[in-house]
Amino acid sequence: MGVPDKIQAWQMVEPGKLAKVSIDVPELQPGEVLVEVAGCGVCHTDVGYFYDGVPTVSPLPLTLGHEISGRVVAGDEKLLGKEVIIPAVMPCNNCDICASGRGNRCLKQKMPGNSMGPYGGFATHIPVPAADLTVVEKRELPLEVLSVVADAITSPYQAAMRADLKEGDLVVVIGATGGIGVYMTQIAAALGAKEVIAIARNQEKLNRSLEFGATYAISTLDKSLKDVRDAFRNYSKEKKLPNYGWKIFECTGSKAGQELALELLSFVGKLIVVGYGMQKTEYMLSRLMAFDAEIIGTWGCLPKYYKDVVQMIEDGKIKVEPFVELRPMSQIEQAFKESHSGQLMKRVVLTPDF
Repeated sequence: MGVPDKIQAWQMVEPGKLAKVSIDVPELQPGEVLVEVAGCGVCHTDVGYFYDGVPTVSPLPLTLGHEISGRVVAGDEKLLGKEVIIPAVMPCNNCDICASGRGNRCLKQKMPGNSMGPYGGFATHIPVPAADLTVVEKRELPLEVLSVVADAITSPYQAAMRADLKEGDLVVVIGATGGIGVYMTQIAAALGAKEVIAIARNQEKLNRSLEFGATYAISTLDKSLKDVRDAFRNYSKEKKLPNYGWKIFECTGSKAGQELALELLSFVGKLIVVGYGMQKTEYMLSRLMAFDAEIIGTWGCLPKYYKDVVQMIEDGKIKVEPFVELRPMSQIEQAFKESHSGQLMKRVVLTPDF
């Protein structure tokens, strides 16, 4: 452990093309630390940027990767040697939005793999603000595995907070088998939801969701929107559940997922948009008015919630290892390819092997 002469990184030089590069170690500014990367998760957002050219704040070349865990090797002496999780979005903590309690959407936030140019998670090291790092005091899981806390687990937790999810709630998770959905179901169950209906395509993964928080599963494979809606209504009727007040978490970011979420939204319900996609979806806003319902956006996670999430993991309320696969970072292109094609059963975490 120490400060390297150079940072080794995999950079996106153009959509669909990566290059292994050496970049300068920057002079740390006051309040910054240098973190040696232990692991970085491959997120749907990374893959979207890489293949689809989704616009980021920083121009190319860009080092992707925002689900990062590691060890502090330079900067604040009180943090030296500490194992940390780097929040995917780091607010400025000095603006009106941050003061309002919505710092996860701070307009001056820093996000590795998006707004920090050459510095991202698919590298040996990264300089970051120290203020909101989550120090891992104790752990049973490998530090590399905990990298997924930085988005895959905390983003669903933030969504649950935005939805005011509480004991006894009725929940639908669309995309329940995806990288975020597998944790959304667990978090909903851990917070005391009475029902957690998992909706996705893959039946094998849906069966697995029943072991991790879901109370019922509906496959969308070869089903129309009406078919899925009817399956949901039939289950609700069978269980004598109301047709109002459901909290629906749309985790796919796909047009089909969003359309289904809107179809299921009903009286005094809430739709929380967790997944990101570029497509446009039509909806008659007067239905929203007539239902007295809500559609809520959610972005990232407030750093203050990270310790709560880590505690839930330590308490066994959120299982991580069944959904994570470690690979060397030299396999980044293959990992992107498999993630893009939907072949993966688990979220890949890449560990530096430059």
